Amino acid sequence: MQKKTCAGVVFLMVVLVAGAALAQDCVECHKKETPNIVIDWQISTHSQNEVFCESCHGDEHLSKDDVEKVLIPTPETCNTCHEDQVAQYKAGKHSIAWAAMNALPTVHWQPMALTQGMKGCGGCHKIGLKTAQEIDTLKKSGGGFGVAACDACHTRHTFSVKEARQPQACQTCHMGFDHPQWEMYSSSKHGVRYLLKQQGVLPENTPAPTCQTCHMKDGDHAVNTAWGFLAVRLPMPADKQWAADRTTILQALGVLDPAGKPTARLDLVKNAKLARLTEEEWQWERDKMIKTCGECHSETFAKVELMKGDQMIRETDRLMAEAIRIVAGLYKDGLLKKPDNYSYNFPDLLTFRDAPTELEQKLFVMFLKYRMRAFMGAFHANPDYTFWYGWSEMKQALASIKEKAAELRNRNK
Repeated sequence: MQKKTCAGVVFLMVVLVAGAALAQDCVECHKKETPNIVIDWQISTHSQNEVFCESCHGDEHLSKDDVEKVLIPTPETCNTCHEDQVAQYKAGKHSIAWAAMNALPTVHWQPMALTQGMKGCGGCHKIGLKTAQEIDTLKKSGGGFGVAACDACHTRHTFSVKEARQPQACQTCHMGFDHPQWEMYSSSKHGVRYLLKQQGVLPENTPAPTCQTCHMKDGDHAVNTAWGFLAVRLPMPADKQWAADRTTILQALGVLDPAGKPTARLDLVKNAKLARLTEEEWQWERDKMIKTCGECHSETFAKVELMKGDQMIRETDRLMAEAIRIVAGLYKDGLLKKPDNYSYNFPDLLTFRDAPTELEQKLFVMFLKYRMRAFMGAFHANPDYTFWYGWSEMKQALASIKEKAAELRNRNK
């Protein structure tokens, strides 16, 4: 037994020495070719723990003549050392970001540079898992540099945990048109306190939540939320009006048919984790959030504040459903041509900017921009976003849709 142990130690030492020698060759070359990458690696924990270049990139790339042999890491590469984190990531919504983008009904209408080229939607959705075939296709098209996921937050080649724990690590993707969480958070009292803490204005031990505090508790990479991205869920609420309004929204999302029965698209929503489809699943995420809030607030306060967010969803659903029914009525009466790619006499909210008329574009913006801001602002403790950028804009959009619909009806009397 002792001989075997000694042999194992000797083998490990040989491997480490060989790896260090190869890494030194890499470093010497890349100090000339890509010096800042070398600096990133040298200051990383990987470097300190003798995780050398070939651990992630393989050992077949040895010169400028065989660059195509370098391996681009994927989450499976990280899984060699970080099994728990990768398993958690695969259970969360970040892992399905790539699939969710490619499942949209008109994604193939977009310029490839925006999606597969990652200069638009794909720039953030690249964080999702990809099949071997997708990775191969991306590499052949020159987009293989986006096949990783972990490096979206732990940017290469430092792969810093400290960096990924900062709220700014989330800012690149969680901002802008349909999900301005950064703008909401950074101007909320939560965000202001943390940014003042970063600047040294507040003491280092000041309690101040980051995005990760609420959504990645204790470093859990299985990121999910109770309401999901689109703020629709099953089962239907007991409130009959709200249930009717949510049915209308689900019909416009193509998840329910005109009779209220599930369509094949429900599987898409389920697989993409866009919504919680059971009461238990929703309650599990809600209870997690209440527990997190309870570290600074009373449980009663946390429950009441989260319920206010729920109420904002109900109120925005009322406005949204009214607007959807107006457009659906125009389709039904032949006053507005239903696009050929729509399955039912309902506007398809998942076509986004590909809606064909100004009136339908207004409906899309009302849903994905203003409704998002109204309920997300409530959950992110930002009253200005909830009212001025959300609720108020929804009211204006609905008034505009009503006016344009009335003009169409008067013109066709």
